[in-house]
Amino acid sequence: MLKELSAEELPRVEKEIVDFINTYTTHEELKESMLYSIEAGGKRIRPLIVLATVKAFQKELSVPVRQIAGALEMIHTYSLIHDDLPAMDNDDLRRGKPTNHKVFGDALAILAGDGLLTGAFQLISETTLSPSENVLLIQLLAKSSGIGGMVAGQAGDMAAEKRHVPLNDLKLIHREKTGALLTYAFVAGGILANQTEYVIQLLEKLGGHIGLAFQIRDDLLDVVGNAEELGKQVGQDEKLDKSTYPGLLGLDGAKQALTDELRQAKAVVQQLAKTTDFQPKVFEELLALFTLKE
Repeated sequence: MLKELSAEELPRVEKEIVDFINTYTTHEELKESMLYSIEAGGKRIRPLIVLATVKAFQKELSVPVRQIAGALEMIHTYSLIHDDLPAMDNDDLRRGKPTNHKVFGDALAILAGDGLLTGAFQLISETTLSPSENVLLIQLLAKSSGIGGMVAGQAGDMAAEKRHVPLNDLKLIHREKTGALLTYAFVAGGILANQTEYVIQLLEKLGGHIGLAFQIRDDLLDVVGNAEELGKQVGQDEKLDKSTYPGLLGLDGAKQALTDELRQAKAVVQQLAKTTDFQPKVFEELLALFTLKE
């Protein structure tokens, strides 16, 4: 089912983003820069989670669902553009292509990121959802991506360079930097599927485990992966002397931490399976995306 969602629905999500950018961007080179990063591809994990969550509760994958998923991908893409800049991680490769600032220069790359960030909230505000749903989804996305979420996590990640922070501090950085937006994807899917507060809380818990699993796996792949498969440079964490799970726990310890988070995520899925009309197979397929292939 996940393969069908990726093949059939993710292109529709991308179309919502591209149509929005083409409709509202008045500066041609800015538009080109924004579309360059959006159309570079990627796994689209965050919008896929939104779609899969709605689908798991057997609800319609409507235009507003695709727009919310698209807005989330816009936020994620903006964060990658800024993260790759010389002042931050200074990366030359993203999604198998030169990073945005390598093609358009630092200034326009910053503005392209700014455009995707602000445009995401405009896109949500213009859906046909009820005003209360729109406000809630905007509020939660701002919280997840902002000063108490991803932005805070990015700041913590940079502050942890060239020193090894305790495990609990590293978990907090990862919960904010990576986990916050992934958690939003699950929660937004639950809201769009009109689920109860109890179910939303379970989805939030699931997102927390998946967020940590995603970052631990990413840390591991920076050590054992390769640039051709990942579409980005490897060894960057060591180069920047970042605090990572392999650096703190060793490869075996990091792999065990990944296994533990996925085990706890599966337990939450089993709890969700006890709810009405929930299809656990969709989420079980999602969990498989976060395993580390030996």
